[in-house]
Amino acid sequence: MAYTLTYSESAEGWVSFYSFLPDWIIGMNNYLYTFKGGNLYRHNSDTVSRNNFYGVQYNTTLKSVFNESPLENKLFKTIHIEGDATWDVELATDLQNTGNITASWFERKEASYYAFIRNGDGTVAANPPQYMLRSLNGIGQSTLIQLLGNIATVNFSINPYIDIGSILSIGDYLYFADNPSGTITPTFFGVVTDIEVDIRNGLNRLRVDIVGPPVGSLPTTNNPYILYIKNSLAESHGVLGHYCVFDIENASTSKIELFMLGADVMKSYP
Repeated sequence: MAYTLTYSESAEGWVSFYSFLPDWIIGMNNYLYTFKGGNLYRHNSDTVSRNNFYGVQYNTTLKSVFNESPLENKLFKTIHIEGDATWDVELATDLQNTGNITASWFERKEASYYAFIRNGDGTVAANPPQYMLRSLNGIGQSTLIQLLGNIATVNFSINPYIDIGSILSIGDYLYFADNPSGTITPTFFGVVTDIEVDIRNGLNRLRVDIVGPPVGSLPTTNNPYILYIKNSLAESHGVLGHYCVFDIENASTSKIELFMLGADVMKSYP
């Protein structure tokens, strides 16, 4: 990608990097002027749309890194913004590259914006970094799997009793392993749509949408080992890594201010 660099004689250094490419650039009377295609443009003016260069509208982007205590493995849990607007946030670490926050997820508290980091975009099918978070939970072997349309009904034993558990929720992601005693990587099954436990009437089952999105797979046997991961948009462990690179983006065409962006971080204990 090409950039325009500006040099300051008073600072004796290259002070600014611009993403637009003018034919000529000059600063005068606290304004920045450029020439492009024989036309004169005045920048840093409130009378024009921000990030509009030569008739093309761009978004504001910023990239940086959280790198405190780089030798420690950490969980990056939340993002807080001090400014007058929220931003879309994408995060990547040396161990995971699936963290994100949408601008609408931020909540304003005491003049700052807060949001917790989600793992990925909610489609965590066959995503190995989720396993490193130890967020893959086991239920047990199923006894019978029945398919009707896009919905698979997964039945579990009542005697002996297989406890589906209270942590599993509708919207979570189900996985299966056809060989629970081996080293097979769990395969994405589908999204949980219903949980039905009524021991008196012989019901201990859940239903799974295998078409999605995301698209799942049907086990080849009736009694695979069943596991699940919590929906990353509803519940998140944060992103795991020694450092975290973040990209933020804002599509506003008017003036906005960003004073500080920080993260709540905790040490990860294996």
